[in-house]
This record gives sequence, structure tokens and C-alpha cells, in this order.
Amino acid sequence: MYVLLSKSKTKYYVGETHNITERLQRHNNHTYNNSFTKIADDWEVTLTFECVNKTDAMYLEAFIKRMKSKVFIEKIIQNPQILTDILSKNNEIYVSLFLPKLRDWRYHKKHP
Repeated sequence: MYVLLSKSKTKYYVGETHNITERLQRHNNHTYNNSFTKIADDWEVTLTFECVNKTDAMYLEAFIKRMKSKVFIEKIIQNPQILTDILSKNNEIYVSLFLPKLRDWRYHKKHP
């Protein structure tokens, strides 16, 4: 997961990729036709956050974009631990909602 900054437009962009160098070059070269990043060609990486898997990266990207807050983005740049906390909370919710159902399903499958 990454955050880019255009100093000329004072805008942030959040995305996810496994190759930040290539992705940054594509954003600055306007490779993506209808992309928000076409507004500038001075994008630079201000944060990269390594995720265990693509699902976590996409979850964080969507979470940050839903916030629609430059202040929030600046806070995570200053303290990336916030992203770890967000993922931890998401995993707690997943476990509390789905693990009991999975256990119940397995029990009923074994004991019809």
C-alpha cells in the first residue's frame, strides 16, 4: 500500500501495488487514462506500508479513501502504526463474526 504526494497540487493519492517504482513511473507518465493522478506529473512516494497479502492492502486503501481526509493521511504518514492498528481491528472483527459460525458449521458437519 502506498501514498503519493503531488507538491504542485498539494494532493495525496492512495493505492496498492507490489512494485512501487514501476507504479510511480506510470502515475507520473500518465499511463492510466482516467486516473486521478493525471492532474500532476510530480508525484512522489511519501509512505509505503508492507502488507502480508493483497487483501489487507486493498482493505487499507479502501479504508483510507473512505475517510476522504487529508488530515488522516498526514497522520498515517507521521505514524504508520495506525495502519497496523486498523488491520488488527479488522482481523478482530472478522474473527468475532465468522470464526464462531465456522466452528458451528464444522461441528454440525461432523455431527449431523
